[in-house]
Order: sequence, then structure tokens, then C-alpha cells
Amino acid sequence: MKWIIEFLLSSLGKKLIMSLTGLFLCLFLVVHMLGNLQLFLPSPEGMPEGYVFNMYAYHMTHSSLIKIISYGNYFFILLHALQGILITVYNRKAKGGKYQGKGVSDTAAKMASRNMIFLGVLLLAFIGLHMYQFWAQMHFNSEMPVMAGIIEDGEEVKDLFAIVSVAFKQPWVVIVYLISLLALALHLVHGFWSAFQTMGLSNNKYGPIIRFVAMAYAILIPLGFATMPIVFFLFY
Repeated sequence: MKWIIEFLLSSLGKKLIMSLTGLFLCLFLVVHMLGNLQLFLPSPEGMPEGYVFNMYAYHMTHSSLIKIISYGNYFFILLHALQGILITVYNRKAKGGKYQGKGVSDTAAKMASRNMIFLGVLLLAFIGLHMYQFWAQMHFNSEMPVMAGIIEDGEEVKDLFAIVSVAFKQPWVVIVYLISLLALALHLVHGFWSAFQTMGLSNNKYGPIIRFVAMAYAILIPLGFATMPIVFFLFY
């Protein structure tokens, strides 16, 4: 047991935890994006606008399993952030400079590797804003609008779609989201590939494939999220 603790507290152990939590969060982003894209699904006949998304949000906030997974996700986000800070501090002390990745060839990845800590802090702040605007409203706003006439398990279903519509009509919110998603893209360009490198899976044979997947993921995921504020701002 002692050697496990010593390993996890070592430089390599911290990087491994950083990699595993990062890959878990990458998976979460895919699931979260697919769930949020239900904003664009049409409502069944006779149902109010945003019905599909609101029912999705209702079940996500009333499922015991989802709640447990959510608490785990919050823990992994904080652990990932903490490990990133510790690794950055260690690298700066050891090298006398900024965090640097090895074997990164393209300009975007180089910029990301040099600024991972700043991108991470920006993303952590963005997560706080995002949770305040939507998660906190769902859980703590007693005056939040509901879908008229829609009852689920004897409870009125909250109209999160309306909250999203109002939020993404504000230019400053859209700008902040788009800047944060650009930071996410840069963070993912380096982080996704770096996680596989840390685990020893990025060799000459699989390295180019992993870099391609990392780049595609870093583009498609932020782009998927970006469609929401852009479409709502322009067309709703």
C-alpha cells in the first residue's frame, strides 16, 4: 500500500492521474455535448418548444445514478485541475521555465503546451460560470419558469430551454463562451495527445493516429458546443 501512495505522489504518478482524469473528462464532454444538442430537436406535436431538452434535463437531475456520476465528475475536474497546478509548479522549479511538452510539432500544440496552466484556469472559471447559469438555476432557483401543463412524477418540469434562450441572447455571454471554447480546443490539442504519451501508448506506429484523433477531437467537440450559443443568438 505504501508504494502505491508513494507512486501516486511521485512526478510520474501525478502525470498518470492527470492523464486518466483527463481522458475521463474527454469522454464526459462527448456525452455532455450530445445531451445538450437536444436543444435543437423539435418538440412532439402539441408540446411546448424545448420539450425534448427539458425532459432530458429533468431526468438528468432526478436520476440517482446520474447524481452519483455527477459527483464523481466534479471530483475528477478538481483533481485534474489540482494535478495540473502541481505538475506545472514542479516543472517550473525543475526547469526554471514554463511547462513544456515533448514531441509536439504543430504551432497550436506548442502554444497549448506552453500555456496549459493558463488555459486550465480559464476553463475552470468558465465551468463556474456555466454551472451558475444553468446547473444552479435548475437546483436552487425557486422562481425558474416551468413548462405549462407538463407534469412528471407529480412535479412541474422546469423550462431550462427558456433559460438557455435568454442567456444566449446576451452578446457578452456568447463572446465569453466562444473564447472559453477556443481555450478548450487548445487545451485538448495538447492534453488529449499528452495523456496517451504519458501512458506509453504514443509510439512511432500509433503516434500519428493519436495526433490525428486528438486534433479532430479538439476541433469537433468545441465546435459542437459552439453551435449552441451561435444558433440561439442568431436565430432564436
